[in-house]
Amino acid sequence: MFHEVLQPPTITQQSPKDYIVDPRENIVIQCEAKGKPPPSFSWTRNGTHFDIDKDAQVTMKPNSGTLVINIMNGGKAEAYEGVYQCTARNERGAAISNNIVIRPSRSPLWTKEKLEPNQVREGDSLVLHCRPPVGLPPPIIFWMDNAFQRLPQSERVSQGLNGDLYFSNVQPEDTREDYICYARFNHTQTIQQKQPISVKVFSMDSLNDTIAANLSDTDIYGAKPVTERQPILLTPTGSTSTKVELRGNVLLLECIAAGLPTPVIRWIKEGGELPANRTFFENFKKTLKILDVSEADSGNYKCIARNILGSAHHVISVTVKGNAKIVLNVILTVNLVLSPGEDGTLICRANGNPKPNISWLVNGVPIAIAPEDPSRKVDGDTIIFSHVQERSSAVYQCNASNEYGYLLANAFVNVLAEPPRILTPANKMYQVIADSPALLDCAYFGSPKPEIEWFKGVKGSILRGNEYVFHDNGTLEIPVAQKDSTGTYTCVARNELGKIQNEVHLEVKDPTMIIKQPEYKVIQRYGQVSFECIIKHDSTLFATVIWLKDNEELPDDERFLVGKDNLTIMNVTDKDDGTYTCIVNTTLDSVSASAVLTVVARPNPPFDLELTGQLERSVELSWIPGDENNSPITTFVIEYEDGLHEPGVWHYQTEVPGTQTTIQLKLSPYVNYSFRVIAVNEIGRSQPSEPSEQYLTKSANPDENPSNVQGIGSEPDNLVITWESLTGFQSNGPGLQYKVSWRQKDVDDEWTSVIVANVSKYIVSGTPTFVPYEIKVQALNDLGYAPEPSEVIGHSGEDLPMVAPGNVQVHVVNSTLAKVHWDPVPLKSVRGHLQGYKVYYWKVQSLSRRSRRHVEKKILTFRGNKTFGMLPGLEPYSSYKLNVRVVNGKGEGPASPDKVFKTPEGVPSSPSFLKITNPTLDSLTLEWGSPTHPNGVLISYILKFQPINNTHELGPLVEIRIPANESSLILKNLNYSTRYKFYFNAQTSVGSGSQITEEAVTVMDEAGILHPAVGAGKVQPLYPRIRNVTTAAAETYANISWEYEGPDHANFYVEYGVAGSKEDWKKEIVNGSRSFIVLKGLTPGTAYKVWVGAEGLSGFRSSEDVFETGPAMASRQVDIATQGWFIGLMCAVALLILILLIVCFIRRNKGGKYPVKEKEDAHADPEIQPMKEDDGTFGEYSDAEDHKPLKKGSRTPSDRTVKKEDSDDSLVDYGEGVNGQFNEDGSFIGQYSGKKEKEPAEGNESSEAPSPVNAMNSFV
Repeated sequence: MFHEVLQPPTITQQSPKDYIVDPRENIVIQCEAKGKPPPSFSWTRNGTHFDIDKDAQVTMKPNSGTLVINIMNGGKAEAYEGVYQCTARNERGAAISNNIVIRPSRSPLWTKEKLEPNQVREGDSLVLHCRPPVGLPPPIIFWMDNAFQRLPQSERVSQGLNGDLYFSNVQPEDTREDYICYARFNHTQTIQQKQPISVKVFSMDSLNDTIAANLSDTDIYGAKPVTERQPILLTPTGSTSTKVELRGNVLLLECIAAGLPTPVIRWIKEGGELPANRTFFENFKKTLKILDVSEADSGNYKCIARNILGSAHHVISVTVKGNAKIVLNVILTVNLVLSPGEDGTLICRANGNPKPNISWLVNGVPIAIAPEDPSRKVDGDTIIFSHVQERSSAVYQCNASNEYGYLLANAFVNVLAEPPRILTPANKMYQVIADSPALLDCAYFGSPKPEIEWFKGVKGSILRGNEYVFHDNGTLEIPVAQKDSTGTYTCVARNELGKIQNEVHLEVKDPTMIIKQPEYKVIQRYGQVSFECIIKHDSTLFATVIWLKDNEELPDDERFLVGKDNLTIMNVTDKDDGTYTCIVNTTLDSVSASAVLTVVARPNPPFDLELTGQLERSVELSWIPGDENNSPITTFVIEYEDGLHEPGVWHYQTEVPGTQTTIQLKLSPYVNYSFRVIAVNEIGRSQPSEPSEQYLTKSANPDENPSNVQGIGSEPDNLVITWESLTGFQSNGPGLQYKVSWRQKDVDDEWTSVIVANVSKYIVSGTPTFVPYEIKVQALNDLGYAPEPSEVIGHSGEDLPMVAPGNVQVHVVNSTLAKVHWDPVPLKSVRGHLQGYKVYYWKVQSLSRRSRRHVEKKILTFRGNKTFGMLPGLEPYSSYKLNVRVVNGKGEGPASPDKVFKTPEGVPSSPSFLKITNPTLDSLTLEWGSPTHPNGVLISYILKFQPINNTHELGPLVEIRIPANESSLILKNLNYSTRYKFYFNAQTSVGSGSQITEEAVTVMDEAGILHPAVGAGKVQPLYPRIRNVTTAAAETYANISWEYEGPDHANFYVEYGVAGSKEDWKKEIVNGSRSFIVLKGLTPGTAYKVWVGAEGLSGFRSSEDVFETGPAMASRQVDIATQGWFIGLMCAVALLILILLIVCFIRRNKGGKYPVKEKEDAHADPEIQPMKEDDGTFGEYSDAEDHKPLKKGSRTPSDRTVKKEDSDDSLVDYGEGVNGQFNEDGSFIGQYSGKKEKEPAEGNESSEAPSPVNAMNSFV
């Protein structure tokens, strides 16, 4: 067998040539080797034999050459310093290791030194020298303060490669006493600290006596203000320098400059370019770093320091030299195996600068003094073997060295005579994945080296071609195995001593794939997360899926649920943060996919709060941040508690960025402070830290005076002085009081003062009415007074104005708007702060009918010294009165004489109803009611109608003008079984009012005419429809009602949106079969569009309607609409009116037609009928429009009467709190219009009629 073949030793593992060890731990010097028979080991120390048996502290590991020197049990590392070399030997030769230099690490203490404070002028340069102790290996240098915080570095302040701290120019903020240089020795894990260095930065403006005493007169009087200076180089010095670096190392070049402004550093290579991909700039471009340098990187490198005043430069000449680098070439194999009588060559190639020297050793002995071997010949870097014999077996060493070091390489020559052997087991089965390489082994041994041939199949032809790769070790490689590569392969090995063959088998399988990989997840603590892993694999292979967390098994926790193709984690905690990997394994391949889970949460609270530098008015607070829980801390919030005045109450103090962990806090006197810190990240705020220690500041005079000092009289003969008292926190000491002072303004009076405590008000009596006073309030405590307070102007009490506005004039703008003017009253007569003017106006009577109604005055307030205003919402064709009063803080003055004005006619409102009855084959009867608000003298009615076919298309439009005294009309010569749409409105001399619409159908034949007892007067719709959509809007909500004709149990919905807006409309579902809905959450003073639809009716919906919400209510003298008794009374009145309407309805149905003319004749003068006080009801024709509530929607009554509800206009738009309805000068910019029915298909546009209902007196 192969393991019985003899083989010279080979070193497999050894310690580094320069081996620095920790002097506190055992020293382990490695030396491992292999060979047949197994080699024995020996060591030399400093060139002589090292007898380990004579040193109890040294042992050698069994079956190994590794030495263990026991330091931990009494040995000293320094005693074992030296150069060690290992030799591995058997009967075929000897191999040697490198020379291993053992040196213990050293971390010496800093030498004691006296450091003088550094006193430097602002703008000068400064170098703080570190000068660390020499250690082995050299330490890592860094600068910190006494709080172990790294000192911030920048283009202006930075650390050099030698560890010194360089200031290009110093600034006042550089003043501190704790510049500390630290040296970290990695091998011993120790840190040494230099004594703190003090730096004091001063300027001529702040030069103190102490510094002046240490300076000469020349230094003081020769000092100049901070001036800008051009750059000079602090390091390296001079204009040129040299640098030698070894090939393969990292080249570091440094330039640090002084100057003001701070210079900027730039690097160039003279006569060439800086090598791409290997060049980096560090330390704010002050350090040039080039990786893996070679001789091509030699040359001149220039650094240029530049600011606005000039530049400085330095040239560094770099030479790259090469240490020895060996390439040991051996014919055929690394180790030369020959059969007796064969020839061979060992070649040792080395290059470097300077060129290395080559020397040969055999079995660890210089070849010149080794036993001679006639079969070898040394020729420089080559050994030639001719006709070797078994005794020629040996291990050869090539040593290449120059002044920078050496490299040692071992290679053996083994002379054997063996027939071929195939070491791969027979009939071995290989299974591979398609499209991957297939490696069929044919491990062999023989001497001379056998030739290897491969065949596919037992009797196949020899394999050749580019689709196969034949390796020197006998392996056949199929680079891209396919399904047709499956089969039996035969390997044949032969040499002059014999021949042998072996068969192996290959199967090619489909690859395993993850077709959906897990994805990166971010989840908050206590949430749930899932990772997917969906796979596909060869059906003949069994696949297993396992999940790992951070390359380890999942925790044994029931929160982890592994499904067929996913992993779910319930109730996620911070410990679940990490990388989750889905691994799919088969016997042939393995695929994996990973995803990171980041668990974020609020940060943990800060801890270890510490107060330092306690002063009377400041203290420094520092803390240690808690875990940020994967979401960076953005802010620290500092809060304080005043244990003296408000124990247990925490107040906000300040906040700092999340990178800052210390802050100087300003303090107030006479406060017992405790502080706490709260960390904030994107997820939220942490719990507060534990409170810091308490710190009680000393008492002092108050720093501030009371705020919000005012002087306002409550009576005409007094002055009430008020202020906001100081808190205990603001008192600065015990015994807080207030000195209150006052004197009349513009009068040569002395100040009158009183001192009060525990109050925030003082009343001065016996003052003249509304006189200005100078007032001041000063705080004081047991230690003294606060600074002198500022004066404020107050006034003694007001009294009612004495004079009414004069020359009141009214200009009627249109039928619903008037403009009123008045002369301002003299300011002296106001006797107080002029707040504005109030206009009282009320309707006396309508000019179109002689009805008398309950008179309620309306009020509009105009702020300031305005002398005009607009009166909106007037009723057309009416008589009004108004007066004007001036207003101050006390109240209203006398009213001006009443002014009478009249409004002109306007367009009427829509007819009160339109009813269509008595359908026949060719006629329909129309009845209507006169407009609720004629707004003038009616001159006629206009009726338009047109047929509608089965596809809802409109036919030709017919128009009929009807005298104003008519209330019914029979339309004849109509088409039978035809639907008609009617448009009906009234006219005054001004124009047409808004129209009312209705639809009706003539009957198909005589049999379709119903007897009055069984439904006469009702017209059944041919199609389901929604009509007469009515809106009643308030400020923030609207009542939408409609009438529906069609199948029962329809499901209604309402869609609405802001008119003219591009925003999506909102949809509200109506519960049950109700025919009304209240839309809430509307914007005051906004126009909306609305329609009503019925689901399941082929998308049928109503025509579009428009309504406008009202703005805020205008002020009035007495707002009784919100009083409970008034609401109850109005509900009772509404109920009685409803009963009355029902009675009238019954009488109308029984008595047939009831013309308006007859009704008017039956009531001689309805205008003057009073309200019935005994039962709380109104006369039948009393105008109760100012008191009617918003009506709920209801279905159309059986007589098909359609009632139009008029929306009220709010007057708030024109008084206080206007919403853009008037300009500052009072001009009217609004628009008044009632609802407008959709236009018919033909004919002229119908004009719109205003609905001037008194919105101020309506209630909901």
